[in-house]
Amino acid sequence: MKLLFFCPLWGSESMPFEQFLHQVKDAGYDGVEMSFPLEEKERDAKAELIDSFGLKLIAQHWETVDRDFDLHRRNFELRLCNLAKTQPLFINSQTGKDYYSFDQNRALFDLAKGIEKETGIPIVHETHRGKWSFAAHITKAYLAQLPDLKITLDFSHWCVTAESFLKDQKDAVEQAIRAAAHLHARVGYSEGPQVPDPRVSVWEPALNHHLNWWDQVIESNKNQKFFTVTPEFGAPPYMVLHPLTGDPLADQWDINVWMMNLMKKRYSKVSDPVSFKENK
Repeated sequence: MKLLFFCPLWGSESMPFEQFLHQVKDAGYDGVEMSFPLEEKERDAKAELIDSFGLKLIAQHWETVDRDFDLHRRNFELRLCNLAKTQPLFINSQTGKDYYSFDQNRALFDLAKGIEKETGIPIVHETHRGKWSFAAHITKAYLAQLPDLKITLDFSHWCVTAESFLKDQKDAVEQAIRAAAHLHARVGYSEGPQVPDPRVSVWEPALNHHLNWWDQVIESNKNQKFFTVTPEFGAPPYMVLHPLTGDPLADQWDINVWMMNLMKKRYSKVSDPVSFKENK
């Protein structure tokens, strides 16, 4: 199984797009994960430029935020159909709302499944605060009733939601790991979805909790042809700012590249399920 690493556009939106792609390529990523505008010409130009760099694409959906369900459903369909036209490996979707009923969120999953069948583009659903999957125990209940649902697994959201490293929710964690089709590699902790800098020793316990989970995700997918990972440390306000200067405490780009290289080293022999390297 080959691990493929994707760079988030998030945090680099102000950079000229071609310059961003040069940096992605030079850093050693395999592709990019990003959303696209609804404007057809701009959408297609960006998708074609990504392809010209020899980079792969994960299309990202997060923009549908309407409270009214009928309007939400229409805009959700519009966004997914638009992203499918970029011909990505798959679409990663922040789906639904935490306050929607099970049946409402299920209707959105069914809509996505229909678009997947029509376009041939897989759609996976991200674990994220504010969405159907905002907490481990809630996601567990959905997966129990929808066992074919595939998710983008991001443990960082669940740590802050539960104010813990989920030691008392082992069954929910294991079920999510089995359903994982994509991984967002960000390190959260009990009071936030993103530690200020995972390279600093004070945050090593949080990093090791996530590495242990990620080991299990990689092991669970070892028989796949490939598995995708996006190191997704975010820009402010995810990135903590200095209280006096307002400057970021660390460099988002550098952290994500560091995380990618840490995981490349750790899983360099991923074909051997017992060869995970220590975080040294």
